[in-house]
Amino acid sequence: MHTLTTQTHQQHLGFGLGLRPEYYQHILETNPPVDWFEVISENYMVAGGNPLYYLDQIRLDYPIVMHGVSLSIGSCDPLDMNYLKQLKQLKQRLEPRWLSDHLCWTGVDGMNLHDLMPLPYTQETIRHVVERISQVQDYLGCQILLENVSSYVTYRESDMQEWEFITEIAQQSDCMLLLDINNVFVSAFNHGFDSLAYINGVPINRVKQIHLAGYTDNNSYLIDTHDQPVSLPVWELYEQALKRFGSVPTMIERDDNFPDFTDLLAELEHARSIDRNLNDRFRSYAA
Repeated sequence: MHTLTTQTHQQHLGFGLGLRPEYYQHILETNPPVDWFEVISENYMVAGGNPLYYLDQIRLDYPIVMHGVSLSIGSCDPLDMNYLKQLKQLKQRLEPRWLSDHLCWTGVDGMNLHDLMPLPYTQETIRHVVERISQVQDYLGCQILLENVSSYVTYRESDMQEWEFITEIAQQSDCMLLLDINNVFVSAFNHGFDSLAYINGVPINRVKQIHLAGYTDNNSYLIDTHDQPVSLPVWELYEQALKRFGSVPTMIERDDNFPDFTDLLAELEHARSIDRNLNDRFRSYAA
């Protein structure tokens, strides 16, 4: 039995899309009904050029959220202070509502794997990551959000479930969470755990943003490819998540096989309708 909750501890930013170059001109020309846009931080950590030009125009009309892929918070390498300096400069320029990255590692010994690698779920890892998050938050002067990644391998050393691991890190470091519903579903399928148990194991007061995306089905395993529409089981899991967390700012990711922008707007409206229907139901119960 799930209880619909409401969030009063944060402003509900609404429903957003990932800002991608393929749609820059369309957004400027049509001013579409999107509440906010999420940008990939690294794409704009440059001195100038077209990406920053378009972003500066678009952010005049839309709130912006920053989302990074290179923080490598779980790596054993020292934090990359040059990267953090550029990230802080971009944060000061864009004045985003918040910024996020992934709970993972992306390289070691100075080598970037250009992938989001999962961590072993142990107390040792928790201590290591919590210390690094504290350093990052102190340097940036704000809380950060960390996203659960999709995974295709596990570690023999892990001695807890992923949602227990994420909960401990968020609570000990006082960071927030970006809950990727598609990643939960993909990892649950690949590793054989209950995706709803994951949702119910995450603390309500730590989830500040939700991601939705599509995956590629390879029969025996799923890959988080962001090149397909959001699947029906992910929509169903999203509804269960909103029953637990209440209204949470939600964004749809698309990074390949780009559809017509109207298709993304239709997906965004579907997310809105799920949220709206749950809130209507909650109000009718409370009446």
